[in-house]
Amino acid sequence: MTRVAGIDCGTNSIRLLVADVDPATGEFAELDRRMTIVRLGQGVDKTGRLAPEALERTFEACRAYAQVLAQYGVPAERLRFVATSASRDAENRDEFVRGVKEILGVEPEVISGDQEAEFSFTGATKELAAHEHLERPFLVVDIGGGSTEFVVGEEHVRAARSVDVGCVRMTERHLVVDGAVTDPPTAAQIAAMRADIEAALDQAEESVPLHEARTLVGLAGSVTTVAGIVLGLPEYESSQIHHSRISYEQVREISERMLTETHAERAAIPVMHPGRVDVIGAGALVLLAVMERIGASEVVVSEHDILDGIAWSVA
Repeated sequence: MTRVAGIDCGTNSIRLLVADVDPATGEFAELDRRMTIVRLGQGVDKTGRLAPEALERTFEACRAYAQVLAQYGVPAERLRFVATSASRDAENRDEFVRGVKEILGVEPEVISGDQEAEFSFTGATKELAAHEHLERPFLVVDIGGGSTEFVVGEEHVRAARSVDVGCVRMTERHLVVDGAVTDPPTAAQIAAMRADIEAALDQAEESVPLHEARTLVGLAGSVTTVAGIVLGLPEYESSQIHHSRISYEQVREISERMLTETHAERAAIPVMHPGRVDVIGAGALVLLAVMERIGASEVVVSEHDILDGIAWSVA
């Protein structure tokens, strides 16, 4: 077994996974998995730059993760730091790269959307491949803060596409007025957001055969939060959420609820992370639109995603 670590720094959150893995047998023992909401992508869609306060929040999380890595004895050469949508788009991404390298000793890899999709698919489907009752091909949908990845494949990726539709980007573009999120959003705001999502699905379909999918696998915080609400969990419980199967009707109901409740009502939901309260409506709507586009009756929810794919790539 080799001890490895992966860090996934997205638009909304930064996450760490430490695991012992054996590439020969496929054995995977998770030692530590944690997530911090840093909103690195705050304002990037509008300004094209990473905000100073967003960078500092991210660097603070990196300092905390450096302590965890030292505790588990993971050297820099067995750590891979992958940065996604927000840092890919920002003019001042060199500032971000420099700060991470100073703290963790590794340079963040600002990966392409296609690489992001490859990691997500590997992380999400490595375990599912053993489930004979799940039909192939899989469609893995990773709804992030700034972008959403669509990947179709059996054992390996057949086609992938990343589009600039995510829960933070959609919230900032359509639901923020005078610096504040509309509480709750208007019908016109929701319609404009939905039109953006549908246009992104059209883009994805140009290169990914979405309708060929037989099993929809949903990844990342928007999907897992919807699942936690459906399951009525008293607190966020990863083991209950992982590989749960949520019906189209349940997703539609939660999507409508998240877009009609107030901030206070959403914040009171036990499984809701404080950093997701304002963006969950947009994330749930993306999931709903995907299910409607391909006619999916359910989504298989996976807690294993790009982060697990990054860890496998180190091994």
